[in-house]
Order: sequence, then C-alpha cells, then structure tokens
Amino acid sequence: MAKRSAGLLIYRRNDGDIQVLLVHPGGPFWAKKDDGAWSIPKGLVDEGEDELAAAQRETGEELGITIDGPFARLGDYKQPGGKIVIAWSVEAQAEIDVTALKSNSFTMEWPPRSGSMKEFPEVDRAGWFSLPEAEIKILVGQRPMLADLARQLDAG
Repeated sequence: MAKRSAGLLIYRRNDGDIQVLLVHPGGPFWAKKDDGAWSIPKGLVDEGEDELAAAQRETGEELGITIDGPFARLGDYKQPGGKIVIAWSVEAQAEIDVTALKSNSFTMEWPPRSGSMKEFPEVDRAGWFSLPEAEIKILVGQRPMLADLARQLDAG
C-alpha cells in the first residue's frame, strides 16, 4: 500500500488576491533548491489516525502553530514517488507570521558516511505566495492542489 501523507493548503485573501502558505524542507538535500522544492505543510498519517487530524498535527509540527477550520477537502494527490497526499484547504483565521516559524527537527548522518549525526529543521522557512508564484515554487506533484483550490474558491 502506498504511503499516505496529509496536509493543509492554507490560504489568505490579500487585496483581492489569493495567497497560499508554502514551506521549504530543511536539511542539506534541499538547501540550494528553491523553484519546485516547496510544499504544503504535511506529513505521514499514522496507522488508524484520522487524516484531517494528521494534517493538523503535521502542520503544527512544521509551523509551530495551530490552524483552526473550517476545512474543505481538496482531494487525494498521487506523487511521482507513489505517495498519496490528502489535502484540505483552510483560510487563515489570523495573521500567520512566516518569520516566526518553529519547526520540529530530524537527525541524519551528515556528511554522508562520516559517522557524524547532525540535526536539521523539518522546515527551514515558510512564505506566502500568489497562485502564479506558488505554481513555480511548489513540488510538481502538488501543483494540481493549486488549481483545485482556485476552483473550490470560485465555486464558493
């Protein structure tokens, strides 16, 4: 069975435009990557865990804040590596300061085969992007989420 992740596509309205909050993965593999490297805040769904609860938990771990609903399911998105990302949209109910990010961290051997373990943040930065900017920044497998958000907001 494919691994499942769940996440939130957080948006806000800014002078009539829609902006989405994306996060940049931490760690040495992503340090020099920008376009096509950003993501919605998301993470793996634990066995038996409610998917929306997982999306909220993971967003909290990556941003250091709690996001309140209402949440609208966007869909399930198969990623190039086979993982399924389940996404919900949610309008930010309060100002989110992307410079005050408080992400969990992970430990890995770095440099490779050095025997030295180093700690890195799961997310090293976050930002607000217009939909056209987000199209460039977001991982290719997550791009359909942006079109689905635009359709969802037009229908609403």
